[in-house]
Amino acid sequence: MEALDLARWQFGITTVYHFILVPLTIGLAPLVAIMQTKWLRSGEEKWMRLAEFFGKILIINFALGVATGIVQEFQFGMNWSEYSRFVGDIFGAPLAFEALLAFFLESTFLGLWVFGRGRMSAKLNTLCIWLVAIGVNLSAYFILAANSFMQHPVGAIYNEETGRAELDGVGGFLEVLTNVKALAAISHVITASFMVAGTVVAGIAVWWMVRSTRRSIEGQPEMWRSAARFGAVTILISAGLVGLSGHWQGQLVYAQQPMKMASAEAQCHTEEGAPLSLIAIGDFTNDCENVLRILDIPFVTSFMATNHFTGPESEVAGVAEVQEFYQEQFAELHGEDYDYRPNLFVTYYSFRGMIGFMAFPVILALATLWKTRENRMWVSDRWATFAILTIPTPFIASNFGWIFTEMGRQPWVVAPNLENLDQPTATGVDRVMLLTDWGVSQVTSPGMVLGTLIGFTVLYLMLGIVWFLLVRRYTYEGINLTGGEAPQPDDENQPLSFVY
Repeated sequence: MEALDLARWQFGITTVYHFILVPLTIGLAPLVAIMQTKWLRSGEEKWMRLAEFFGKILIINFALGVATGIVQEFQFGMNWSEYSRFVGDIFGAPLAFEALLAFFLESTFLGLWVFGRGRMSAKLNTLCIWLVAIGVNLSAYFILAANSFMQHPVGAIYNEETGRAELDGVGGFLEVLTNVKALAAISHVITASFMVAGTVVAGIAVWWMVRSTRRSIEGQPEMWRSAARFGAVTILISAGLVGLSGHWQGQLVYAQQPMKMASAEAQCHTEEGAPLSLIAIGDFTNDCENVLRILDIPFVTSFMATNHFTGPESEVAGVAEVQEFYQEQFAELHGEDYDYRPNLFVTYYSFRGMIGFMAFPVILALATLWKTRENRMWVSDRWATFAILTIPTPFIASNFGWIFTEMGRQPWVVAPNLENLDQPTATGVDRVMLLTDWGVSQVTSPGMVLGTLIGFTVLYLMLGIVWFLLVRRYTYEGINLTGGEAPQPDDENQPLSFVY
């Protein structure tokens, strides 16, 4: 394998590892903050106990997320130095803000929240966890602003003397932060993250509700019932918002990266009233024409792309036509025969995996709310098992979403801004684009990349085992309601009880 292939594998593997942790941190921090706020306002002990319990999972997840995230930035300078040279002036700006503003905000106040319990007022301690929640979501925003520039570049000019893309002043930086692609992406990622966190809360709570009811543990079934319903409501609200934000983002992708969405549907040719394909079979490694789409839902793809089911307004571009457009548009840069199609199999099935796995948390949420209505307790061992098995499904869906986003953009590492192609300028954003082939480092050998790929994979596997064992340990320990007097919201002199 060449250095390019190995570098892509390395970035893909480390990203998937990292993104197992990211959505849980983004979604769980606000949920823990809400739990503690409910305790602060109501004085009900159960909410403080739940905040402490899920706070442990948050801290474990945060620590492992930091460890895996650092490696991502290292790769920009090592494996992708040509990419960094070309757009580092733009890409690095939001990442710098993420580190200096968001990361330090969340890490500082997470420490204050943990070790300040009993050493500061309850209101101030609650404010700390809210600042953590704000910090992790700000962090997500800055990172997505950088990634969205790669999907749809804005706010940049091309410097012909240096051969680099550069920010178009302060206004350009603001354009990067307010990129419509970034706004759509952050809304989709945050709502999906709430769905992930809600599933973790509901899954663990249902399992413990059944377990504590079977064992007749005093006080615990009621507490876990409250947590299960809280998680279930979070899932259902976030599921609706995921659908709306996904529809918005999908329409942007149809306009900005038509090849990605045409490949996601294995739609070979432009057509009106295009159906949504549920399953496709055939030879995905060759031409789109060799793929047979089955189980179509009429007109749905056109509605997803245009808000129209039929008629000229419902026209959706196909793979063949987009390929011809790209070859004609960029013939002078890349040659007349360059293949602009992404991996059809990965793009098609990652899109369906992203949507399909989200159905399991919704089923769990609906069943939880129904079975716990009118103060009822859920005592089904089968559903307790289903609840635990459901926990990984939104993680899998989120990773499929990122695989679709990144693999569907290929062969571009910085996709062209198609909105500016009709109005080219001498040094405008229409010149800012970069093929993945051209972004890889020219001085790293395949052996060097392979060595680090193996090293990171083994290291991440070990960290993943540690993460799983720690979360499993604290989940099995549960909450001890007899472990001493519970803190009171108006008592500023409670002993430090939240130690790890």
